Amino acid sequence: MKYAGMPAGMWLLFSKSFRNNLAGVLGYDRETSEKITKNAKAKYAEIIGKLPEFEKADRFKMNIVNCAMLSAFCLSMPQRPAVEKLTVYYRNSMLTGAMKWFCRQSGKKKFSAKDIRGMQMTAKLKAADRNPYSWNAEFLDYGDGSGYEMRFTKCGICVLMKELGLYDLVPAMCALDYTMSEAGGASDFVREYTLAGGGPYCDCGYKKKR
Repeated sequence: MKYAGMPAGMWLLFSKSFRNNLAGVLGYDRETSEKITKNAKAKYAEIIGKLPEFEKADRFKMNIVNCAMLSAFCLSMPQRPAVEKLTVYYRNSMLTGAMKWFCRQSGKKKFSAKDIRGMQMTAKLKAADRNPYSWNAEFLDYGDGSGYEMRFTKCGICVLMKELGLYDLVPAMCALDYTMSEAGGASDFVREYTLAGGGPYCDCGYKKKR
């Protein structure tokens, strides 16, 4: 995958927040935070460079780019973070003002005909059959007008973080699904299983807020 484009843009958007939360959440001093960030930028570019390009119709490129960024910071820290701390670190780093705005805009379109068609097309694409760093999913309508579920059987984050020796930290990324849904304001996120937790699939359920 080329660094130019989305990966470079995501670094510009979020690296400051990731750096600031090294102190705010993980307790690193300013000098150490700067050093971690500098090393993470090089590691991030290295990880991105080893990933294949995603298909144009694949909506999960941003997910793997975010995973590469978090992984790069983890690999650049003097001490491996506990998953509980990393969960807070990742949530706070991602939930910037710009991201909150993006979530609200996305929430306005949640459950629209276009949103549902997009989910159905994603399920049909089965991109992970050709790219191990992407996702395969089934679309399941609840049938009562209350929402729908995306049930993932292959997960690019699990693949990449396992390769990087960070598989035990995958739940820190999974937890962001709840945060993003809440920030969107249109749905309650529900989940029973995750692949990283040993489940048969990752279920991402979106129920309409009353």
